[in-house]
Amino acid sequence: MWFSSETRVKIGILTRNEKAWCSARLGKAFKKKGVSPFFFNFNQLKAQVGFQPPFIVKGINPIKELSALLVRPMGRGSLEEIIFQVNTLHRLYSKGLNVINKPSAIEKAVDKYYTLALLEDAGIPIPKTIVTENIKEALLSFKKFKDIVVKPVFGSRGIGIARISNFDIAERSFRTLRFFKHVIYVQEYIPHGLKDLRAFVIDGRVVAAMHRVASTWKTNVSLGAKPVKTKISKEAEELAVKSAKVLGCEIAGVDLLESDKGLFINEVNSQPGWRGLQTTTKIDIASEIADYVISQAKK
Repeated sequence: MWFSSETRVKIGILTRNEKAWCSARLGKAFKKKGVSPFFFNFNQLKAQVGFQPPFIVKGINPIKELSALLVRPMGRGSLEEIIFQVNTLHRLYSKGLNVINKPSAIEKAVDKYYTLALLEDAGIPIPKTIVTENIKEALLSFKKFKDIVVKPVFGSRGIGIARISNFDIAERSFRTLRFFKHVIYVQEYIPHGLKDLRAFVIDGRVVAAMHRVASTWKTNVSLGAKPVKTKISKEAEELAVKSAKVLGCEIAGVDLLESDKGLFINEVNSQPGWRGLQTTTKIDIASEIADYVISQAKK
């Protein structure tokens, strides 16, 4: 999709760093299509209650001047900041600005427990997982699984994830988590040959996929895993698309584990990066994203 230079379509891109690789690619993709990208972060936004307009961002009223808003990773924050940011997205959406992904989808995908619960309810295979604030219950889950992965409920890029197969280490880890008021998230470790499958979903279709091959059990590209070109199976493609749909994600990075017991959906990212994936495909992923966002923009 392309607009003439006279078109005043302006797409907001909410990101912590407009110079980051993915954000820069998006900016170029929109410009090639005759659309102006408008980058900002939450520190540049002011919400107003009791007088108009409801929001001001870098001197403009985003509800009137933006045709759509694409949400990229917003960065870490306190609980207060996260709640404010998500509620801000809800209000922008309620005022008529199309937010992609929708705030409700971002809320679901950011919480690993809620994500897996919704996927399980939809009949999608997921790893057995126990989430609790009770150390004794967490230790019982360790005895049940014997080999576990402990994760933060909120988080990405493999940060804060540990694999534990020793009871004493598990107990110390659980006590430390509870000391700092964290919820204990315990998941069975599923052997997957030191690789996983990432499917990039846009508007109900997988536009690209790759294997992430690592030298350890962690398969995040940000931690050194190698992106490898692959042909996704029909079963994996259907699971990825269904998972994104269950969460309401128009754009998603879906991570699948391939094991002797079959396929499992491990995580769904509502603000996925694709720098590694882009090296494995001739498809311009930024252009695909831009086309979809433009198709959803108000004219």
